[in-house]
Amino acid sequence: MLRTDLEKYLNNLLEIDKYHDMCPNGLQVEGRAEIKKIVTGVSACVELFEEAVKRGADTVLTHHGLIWNFEKPLYKGGYKKRVKLLLENEINLFGYHLPLDGDPQFGNNALIAKLLGIKDVSPFDEYKGAYIGCSGKLENQSATVLFDLVKKEINPDTLFLPFGPDKINSIGIISGGAQKEIKEAVLQGLDVFLTGEASEHIYHYAKEEGIHFIAAGHHATEVFGVQALGGHIAEKFGIEVEFINIHNPV
Repeated sequence: MLRTDLEKYLNNLLEIDKYHDMCPNGLQVEGRAEIKKIVTGVSACVELFEEAVKRGADTVLTHHGLIWNFEKPLYKGGYKKRVKLLLENEINLFGYHLPLDGDPQFGNNALIAKLLGIKDVSPFDEYKGAYIGCSGKLENQSATVLFDLVKKEINPDTLFLPFGPDKINSIGIISGGAQKEIKEAVLQGLDVFLTGEASEHIYHYAKEEGIHFIAAGHHATEVFGVQALGGHIAEKFGIEVEFINIHNPV
């Protein structure tokens, strides 16, 4: 498959133009024109790129790419190593950030909702004109049962702040570092808010507002979208795709 064809297909599939993101979505580093093997992973990093080289990949597809609007990186240290590995080995780098959070089919949040058995799933939390999370219903589920399910399916080291009702009927989900969006969950009267990370002030806010807060790990909540997208590419185009889960406890 040609790089240009894959780029066009993925950009259209994930509707990247509707997101006002903090990074460019799509092709970030140009490598070989022909694609034969793709490695997928959560974050663009030296370890992932080294594994891609070892496994003979010509393309890397990540959720967290290499280029961010809020950074002005210098070509030294780890950043230099990342760029050097890609350029010297002619490896393409694709990155899809918010599109792999908000997409109803391949988004992290929709996939988490499915994993947890959430019903009546709908878009949640609009960011600059596009929804990135999802919310839905649970049928009077025990908080303990939900917590145990999150530990089993997402991350055994999940942090729980159990300040909501004993029986849960509603939940909001935004993967990654969306802890501040707990305020939107409170505004909508939800029983639970699930995200990846927790800041210090969230403890008191959740306790005072009477809502369950779940921090299941930034990395752990964002492994789902890129895996699903990779599986779709492999099935549709017959290209070898391998997911590599570089350990990250955060």
